[in-house]
Amino acid sequence: MAGASIGRWGPLRRMALALLGTSGCHLCEEAEAIVDEVLKMAPGAYDLTLVEIADDPDLMEAFGLQIPVLRWGERCLNWPFTADDVANFLSAPVADPH
Repeated sequence: MAGASIGRWGPLRRMALALLGTSGCHLCEEAEAIVDEVLKMAPGAYDLTLVEIADDPDLMEAFGLQIPVLRWGERCLNWPFTADDVANFLSAPVADPH
């Protein structure tokens, strides 16, 4: 796994994040820039996927009026958010999905 350290117990897992939005959404672009800024402080720790909700009717129904939304597992950080909000969101304990 590129970018991950190998510790005493084996390779560190990268944490999967999803930024939900739509193409052409200026707030989504702003949110992506904020999230990227925070993720640069922890290189290799996170995988960020940009999710186009317009391609999924269920996501569009659930999040269409809330985007951009940053998801980590079942947790969501709704817009508006700052770099400090993202850092706090990522530093809060989360249940291990495995």
